Amino acid sequence: MRLLLFIVFCFSSHYTFAQSLWSLKGSVADHASGANLQHTTISVLRAKDSTLVKFTRANEQGNFNISDLQKGKLFLLVTYPGYADYVEHFSLDSTRKTIDFGRIKLTLKATLLADVIIKGKAVAIKIKGDTTEFNASAYQIQPNSKVEDLLKQLPGIQVDKDGKITAQGQKVNKVLVDGEEFFGDDPTLVTKNIRGDMVDKVQLYDKKSDQAAFTGIDDGKKEKTINIKLKDDKKNGYFGKLDLGGATDDFYQAQGMFNAFKGKKKFSAYGTLGNNGKLGLGWQDNSKYASGNDVQFQDGGMYITSNQNDALDSYDGKYNGEGIPLARTGGLHYDSKWNNDKESINTNYKIGSLSVDGTKNTLSQNNLPTGIINSNSDENFNNYLFRQKLDATYQIKLDSTSTLKISADGTAKNSNTQNNYTGSSFTNDLLLNKSSRQISNDSHDKIFNASLFWTKKLKKTGRTLSLNMSQSVEESKSNGFLKSKNDFFNTKGSQDSSQFIDQLKTNIIKSSKFTGNLAYTEPLSKSLSLIVNYGFGISNSSANRKSFNQSPDGTYAFLDTLYSNNYKLDQISNLAGAILNFKKDKTIINFGTKAANVSFDQKNVINNTSYKRNFINWNPQVSYQYKFSQQKSFRIAYTGNTAQPNIDQIQPVLINTDPLNIRIGNPDLKSSFNNRIDINYNSYKVLSGQSIYLGGSYNFTSNAIISNVDTDPTGKSTYKSTNLTDHQTSNYYLYAGASQKLKFQDLYAGMNLNSNGNTYYSYVNGSLNKTQSNTYSGELSISKYQEKKFEGRLSFGPTYTTSQSSLQKSTNDNGWGLNGQSYFTIYLPGKFEIGSDASYEYRGKTQSFNTDFNLFLLNARISRKFLKSESLKFSLSANDLLNQNVGFNRNANGNMITQTSYTTIKRYFMASIVWDFNKMGGGAAKK
Repeated sequence: MRLLLFIVFCFSSHYTFAQSLWSLKGSVADHASGANLQHTTISVLRAKDSTLVKFTRANEQGNFNISDLQKGKLFLLVTYPGYADYVEHFSLDSTRKTIDFGRIKLTLKATLLADVIIKGKAVAIKIKGDTTEFNASAYQIQPNSKVEDLLKQLPGIQVDKDGKITAQGQKVNKVLVDGEEFFGDDPTLVTKNIRGDMVDKVQLYDKKSDQAAFTGIDDGKKEKTINIKLKDDKKNGYFGKLDLGGATDDFYQAQGMFNAFKGKKKFSAYGTLGNNGKLGLGWQDNSKYASGNDVQFQDGGMYITSNQNDALDSYDGKYNGEGIPLARTGGLHYDSKWNNDKESINTNYKIGSLSVDGTKNTLSQNNLPTGIINSNSDENFNNYLFRQKLDATYQIKLDSTSTLKISADGTAKNSNTQNNYTGSSFTNDLLLNKSSRQISNDSHDKIFNASLFWTKKLKKTGRTLSLNMSQSVEESKSNGFLKSKNDFFNTKGSQDSSQFIDQLKTNIIKSSKFTGNLAYTEPLSKSLSLIVNYGFGISNSSANRKSFNQSPDGTYAFLDTLYSNNYKLDQISNLAGAILNFKKDKTIINFGTKAANVSFDQKNVINNTSYKRNFINWNPQVSYQYKFSQQKSFRIAYTGNTAQPNIDQIQPVLINTDPLNIRIGNPDLKSSFNNRIDINYNSYKVLSGQSIYLGGSYNFTSNAIISNVDTDPTGKSTYKSTNLTDHQTSNYYLYAGASQKLKFQDLYAGMNLNSNGNTYYSYVNGSLNKTQSNTYSGELSISKYQEKKFEGRLSFGPTYTTSQSSLQKSTNDNGWGLNGQSYFTIYLPGKFEIGSDASYEYRGKTQSFNTDFNLFLLNARISRKFLKSESLKFSLSANDLLNQNVGFNRNANGNMITQTSYTTIKRYFMASIVWDFNKMGGGAAKK
């Protein structure tokens, strides 16, 4: 036995000794002068996962030697400040015990020329805390391409055909330029106009509140944001573009933008005109300009907002592809820093109008305890909006320890809407009702917001004081007419009764709010700090809704008290809270809670009654983040907040703008509590270019405010909000993605998996209905880029949607689908280009809807570039070449499942000319 152990030991020792024979050697020098580069860092990394194996530094003669390396596939990384990295793959096998790399010559980054061959490559992605930073120089784009073309190549970021950006599964609403607002609410003004070769870095992060950014302690307020950092030599001069196009069927587009940079001053102006729906119009983020109240106490968990979903509300200027739009927009932007960067200003002015005309057909399935009501509704609409907005932000560094930021904005908008509806409802092929409605409305809205943020760093490092105050005033006035006729039928199919309504309706909705929050941070140790908050808020809002019936002389003088009400809601909030933040090495832990006492004073002015209530709102939060390396991180977070009912849910007035679907408020509603869990993981491997991102969110709400609907045998429904006490509503989304550069044909491949869904409850004729909806989708993508020769991308994948109501389990809306998108451009001799983009959507039959849906959109173009800089381009293009475009969607909401089709832009042929002009940093950028 001892002999056997001795033999094994000797064999193992010999094998280990043999393994230690592999070594590396070489020297490092400057490429131009040949001078030795001493103390250069030389690293050996494992090829399959970029894990560091060993490293050393070159001696004073530039020589290096690394020994005791084990067999395998590795790569050598040589780095020196100011020089381009050198990377070379190699393998250690049984034939060579020592590898001599000879004299490795590094090249200064500042002197790199197009004809210099460098074996290394720039690090494409770095993870800095919560920020993922993409190095633009690691990606290739065509000359005069835009930021949008660069974003399409970045792992985890998708840009759809309309320019909407999704990053790591979440929508991006804000795109900054060098950290500054740039026409704020319309990201496409950056992505479609700024040239890609001006970009140094693209930073993706969750933008924190001003207070969290100052204290370094997360307060749970975040917005997915992209920041475009420009190259230093691109911050002097001017650039812009002019785009003019005319098409068949009276379609056209025109767009112009001018940008001027001079050091730390930036001026921009733009204008658009078009009816083809393809311009960056700035109407997507309608929440910034929607009418009604937004009475929100900062950090108080108080959320009072008017979202009436009423055809008599002012038009919010939203265009989602429904109908034919006509847009006229323009804007000015200016920002500057002076006084040694102690002062800065950022201001924007925007003006525009949008009109949309179209038709719509809606099929709906109403699930009841006793059966199903199917409805068919046709609508034609004409909507118009005109708005202006001015905003400005001024910042000043008062001294070495304190800063002040003042912001203000004002919006004025007018809208006019005309809607005509006809419809009918059936149950088991038995006609229940027929209806027709005409609604017109004219609205005038004014919004003003102002805020002040003051910060102070105290003597002890990490000890700070900050004050945040804000004031807002909103007013919406509207008046319009409702004219409707409803015929009801009995079980024999003959008309039983009719209802006629002819009313003038007026709405006056006002709100004002003031909030203040004082925060103090105290470092408890090198790794632990505390932030203490106190906040105060006061809000006053009112909703005066009146309906007048027509009198015999044709005027509208008779007040209909059943559909009229004047309601006031006054609120006071006091908040206090504490959050601890632990940060050490690669770990960040954040936890704490805030509590707010909220007092409600509800007044019904018409009958002179008052109802007072008090709530305690809790906002707990906890998060954990671990940064494995500069290219890998993990984060999980929980937040909880209390939400109050909005004024439309509590105001006791009948709203009959759709007489077959009447809504009434419930003044006895109580608050609900929402819980949210977020998790994400990101990883990037430098050498292989592999990117992996995983994440998701789960929300569940206790005492949720849900719908309580009573539907009579004629199909007429009355909706009222109520609290759900025995169950929880919930929703979630999950995403996973991976992408990697392939050796085959220099292709780039990616995969995305997504899932989202919700569980919602509602009372239907006294029975509790549980609706569960889920969507599962997957996508494979492949892309290729070859400078001045070819670029293209193909993506496709299946979807499976489920939607089922507990009241009618035998009839669901479960079905398969398929989505695909592609585009390509081929660069031909003579500065010619041909290209195409296509999209395909398929929705299969379901038990609820027995027809499937196919849509294949094909666009094509041919163009030629002119001038030496190729900055002038003439194009001939075809939109919807096969003339198949049909607006279509399906969705589930409560006990209702709906399918909608609508008019949208179809085939046209356009001739256009685009001129990109620039004079930046002494001329066009060199690659």
